[in-house]
Amino acid sequence: MPQRPDYTQKFERIAQQTPFRHLPERERRIIRTLAHQHRFTLQELRTVSEIAQDLQMWQQGDFLQYWPLTLSPAAGKQQKQRLIGELRARWTSLRQQANRYPPGLKNTIEIVKPSAITQEKGRLGLGSCPVASPRTRCCNLLTLDAVDNCGYGCSYCSIQSFFTDHQVFFDPEFSRKLETLEIDPQRVYHIGTGQSSDSLMWGNSHGVLDALIAFAQRHPNVILELKTKSGNISHLLKQEIPANLICTWSLNPAVIVDHEEHGTASLARRLQAAETLAGEGAIVGFHFHPMIHFEGWEQAYSEIFQQVQQRFSPDQVAMVSLGTLTYTKPVIRNIRVRGIPSQILKLPLEEADGKLSYPEPTKLALFRHAWHAFASAWQERVFFYLCMENQRLWKRVFGFDYDSNDAFEAAMKASYMTKIDACRRTTDD
Repeated sequence: MPQRPDYTQKFERIAQQTPFRHLPERERRIIRTLAHQHRFTLQELRTVSEIAQDLQMWQQGDFLQYWPLTLSPAAGKQQKQRLIGELRARWTSLRQQANRYPPGLKNTIEIVKPSAITQEKGRLGLGSCPVASPRTRCCNLLTLDAVDNCGYGCSYCSIQSFFTDHQVFFDPEFSRKLETLEIDPQRVYHIGTGQSSDSLMWGNSHGVLDALIAFAQRHPNVILELKTKSGNISHLLKQEIPANLICTWSLNPAVIVDHEEHGTASLARRLQAAETLAGEGAIVGFHFHPMIHFEGWEQAYSEIFQQVQQRFSPDQVAMVSLGTLTYTKPVIRNIRVRGIPSQILKLPLEEADGKLSYPEPTKLALFRHAWHAFASAWQERVFFYLCMENQRLWKRVFGFDYDSNDAFEAAMKASYMTKIDACRRTTDD
């Protein structure tokens, strides 16, 4: 069909507003030809480009094998809509299939080593959890940005939506500012440092860990949580760890670590680090977040739950959290821009409390499997909770729930402080 002379300019303009420019050259040539043939609108070009990018990331073969054959040389509007509709249907069918991760293999992704930048920030303060929402049951965690940006390359990472250029920022005045941070001695605080970076991967670079340890020692009413996917505990082993400093590990099956959590410590190294610290008397915790649905997930997660119960006593563990993949649209766009081999978007995304996530039956299957895998002693003596999930799921998973975020927060703090007080008594003895 002869092309109107203005479409080339229109295509170049609308392509800048879609993932088209991030596709490999071959896919760009194919889609450019299709776009000119069918005169794609902005939304149509965005849809086709997103599907092409997903197929590349999922390693599902050539884009052309999913593009329906044209029944006639005409390129009318109805035919265009049918073609894109069939493409979307094939893409949707793939998303409904369980992810498959070949055991013994791993995605070899080159992780760009970040540059450490010393840059003074403004006033240091306590923030709110960046994913808190009135539509989900939230523990009201307070956040402390000790470091900005993460050096790992997890395919589902939301931190990478906030920072760019592979730069990690350290405030040279962090220790001094932390010393002057106002803390009410009559109030119990729960503060996490793992929301804008991994809490342990940097060790004591720029004196960050020394400052945090001193902060926990000065404020016994603060529960300071260091969340990590690292095995870097060497500096902590040189210190007397305050009872109110809790190190928590995000855990996933080894096959997920190999394929989706690039650059992080292996599952075995994470568990060994946690066991070593617990053996030194420190309180630890575990986040099964995000739990990921894939072929063989039940057995893979069961093995981790068994290892945790064999290697740790409930008295050593403050908490076990459960959660799963939850996305905002900007995070999904950023994942597609990165374009690394990953199946992390190969799931039937549904609207979930203002974000996008698994269908509710899938969530319930994941969470119930985890909860029932733990012995009653763990269920009774360790604080279990759902992170970033709607309150309607709680009773269906645990058999109990909380009336409000404040009630959830109070129960969590009381449970943690009971463990902390017991740890202090042991140390004093």
